[in-house]
Amino acid sequence: MVLSAFSLTDLKRGYHETTTGLQCNYCQVQWSPATAVNLIDAHLTLVHGGNLFQLLHADNRYNSLTVNQRDLLTGFSAGLKDQALAEQMQVAPATIRHQKFTFREKAKRARLYLAIYDSVFAPAANQPVVTAPKTPKLSEAETAAALQHYFDFSRQPAQLKQWPRKTAVRQVILDRIVTELPVDQHFSTNALDQQLSRIYFDPATLRRQLVATGRLKQTGTDYWRPAK
Repeated sequence: MVLSAFSLTDLKRGYHETTTGLQCNYCQVQWSPATAVNLIDAHLTLVHGGNLFQLLHADNRYNSLTVNQRDLLTGFSAGLKDQALAEQMQVAPATIRHQKFTFREKAKRARLYLAIYDSVFAPAANQPVVTAPKTPKLSEAETAAALQHYFDFSRQPAQLKQWPRKTAVRQVILDRIVTELPVDQHFSTNALDQQLSRIYFDPATLRRQLVATGRLKQTGTDYWRPAK
């Protein structure tokens, strides 16, 4: 499993979205986008021992868990009480409680590190959203010139060559980009990013801008282009 190929959501659920549907993180099995989650979970359990098992026992240099820590996490996931887990591992209950505290502290440090990393190495995705009006202030001729300048229309779909600095030009660009999405079709975050990555190398920026300016609606991880 190549960690860099998957998002945090992909890793936690055990499968990822492709251009044609869904695929298991651990083998070549694929499903249609409409496949029920319980069927995918059944595959992960029967074939791979479960997604959690695969994560706990991932054979790569990023997995620093000891054998005891893996056993503890397996016990916690099974809902075992501290006393029962302590008896099973032949340690004091206080040891189990301390280890649980240690896991929580590591998770806090990991979240902070990810926030810092994203802020440093992916600043475009963390820029404040622009709340400029939907209607661009460009003339018809300026709009046409801006589209020709920023898009490569020899590609399908037309690809954005660079992100404009001027707010008025951004509105024109966003108006053009949103037309590539069907009205009222719902997308998950990953599915939407896959669509937008065909237009620009930084889909997260496009997604945030489209939502911030009202061109896309969002509820949690559900996105859609509303009918006007």
